[in-house]
Amino acid sequence: MSIFKKSIAAVAVAVLAASVGTSSAQAAPLTGSSAVVTTEWLADNLDKSNVKLIEVTVEDGDYARKHIKNAFEFDWHTQLVDPVNRDVVSQANFTKLAQKAGIDKDTTIVLYGDNSNWFAAWGAWIFKLYGAKDVRLLDGGKAKWLAEGKATTTVVPTDAKGNFTAAKADKNLRAFLPEVLKIAKSKKPSTKLVDIRSADEYSGKIIAAAGFDELAIRAGHIPTAVNIGWKNALNADGTFKSKAELVELYKSKGIDGKSKIITYCRIGERAAHTWFVLTQILGYKAANYDGSWTEYGNSVGVPIVNEAGTVWGKK
Repeated sequence: MSIFKKSIAAVAVAVLAASVGTSSAQAAPLTGSSAVVTTEWLADNLDKSNVKLIEVTVEDGDYARKHIKNAFEFDWHTQLVDPVNRDVVSQANFTKLAQKAGIDKDTTIVLYGDNSNWFAAWGAWIFKLYGAKDVRLLDGGKAKWLAEGKATTTVVPTDAKGNFTAAKADKNLRAFLPEVLKIAKSKKPSTKLVDIRSADEYSGKIIAAAGFDELAIRAGHIPTAVNIGWKNALNADGTFKSKAELVELYKSKGIDGKSKIITYCRIGERAAHTWFVLTQILGYKAANYDGSWTEYGNSVGVPIVNEAGTVWGKK
């Protein structure tokens, strides 16, 4: 496992433990959203030919040790991003990846993973970016499936080649530095920025979450951004809060869906989780700034708000 992936995995375990908790009580599943499926729904639909299951996990080898029947593995580190340039997977390569998993243009795609679907949400964002119509997340992710004692397997599925063809990337779902910088410099921006990192990352007290070696040069947040941590959208067991609770959560910070929203974090995966909540559950218009803080915090001459007064981790 690379140092980068080890860091991701270490933080994933810590965050998952904090978000799932130790209570055995199960919250009521989110209703009113076709973008989220329950473990019960998945168990009943696993063998349907028009349903394809994709696991996207952080921890190396976890898929091989145990996964849900019929689930294909997509590796976020090598298959959902460009292996050389800092970019998402190309249109052509994503077409090949999806087709190899037997995905057709009318397939219902269900993604799940560890850490309350961090990178599964990234996978969902990539699917929507490239024009997939029916993309869903398993509520509670892999942890909930395992906690309920539902069956797993080590068998890697094979399927006939699908006919899904990635469309040109939807520019409305992805934000880039020039757009974000324009918002940061605006006195009355029409687009809302949502920083979904921890409060300490947002304030500049720390540059990145504990366990990460690769850092931005500066700490803090993008001017005009509000801080709404990604896991605030979840119940203790990792399932999504009710739609009413989610509406109130974001409304309390001025995010009501009346304006376009851009989410960001550190490298874009946590931001994709919040992007999924805002767009697929609440129906708001939002884009993911996947450059996020590692791009913005390393850029020369950009405005930064650093409430903690840190420079390279020191005051």
